[in-house]
Amino acid sequence: MSMNRSLPQSKEALLKSYRTRLKDDVKSMLENFEEIVKLAKGEHDTQLSRMTRCEQDTYEMHVRAANIVRAGESLMKLVSDIKQYLILNDFPSVNEAITQNSKLFRTKQAECDQKLMSLRDDMAADLYDLEEEYYNSINK
Repeated sequence: MSMNRSLPQSKEALLKSYRTRLKDDVKSMLENFEEIVKLAKGEHDTQLSRMTRCEQDTYEMHVRAANIVRAGESLMKLVSDIKQYLILNDFPSVNEAITQNSKLFRTKQAECDQKLMSLRDDMAADLYDLEEEYYNSINK
């Protein structure tokens, strides 16, 4: 019984972890993008020379762009983890799909059996008529 309780708790913890990763990565992407846009405006009142400030802004943009890429890769890894989790641990839906396919194939099997029985009966009746015609004909 404690095993059944621990499974939903671990599942809940995993889902919470996924939500946290999602929020953190999206937040990181948004913050870095906003900072790049602020840097692109170029309105800085500093005592640094213009070339120094330009180089500093360029470097910061590269770092922030790398952070956006890292967050995007993290999101793709998160999607991969979620897919893997669903494939490996979604037993109820897998069982439901198997049950549905089994019912579908049993229904099709019953239909085929019925059609074959009907075809057999029709062929037997036709064969009986043909045999009767043959044995009763004058030109044997």
